[in-house]
Amino acid sequence: MNILILVIAIVGGAAGLVSTLYLTISLPAIIIWKIYRRIHLGIPVTK
Repeated sequence: MNILILVIAIVGGAAGLVSTLYLTISLPAIIIWKIYRRIHLGIPVTK
């Protein structure tokens, strides 16, 4: 029973870590991409 709880804790922790890393990397990347498109292509930031 103790091993099952340990496995669940590891899987849950890994899922939290992956989602946090995704948000931390993707949000600045999207903002930079929109600013790049605004400067070079003249596309509005809201599109």
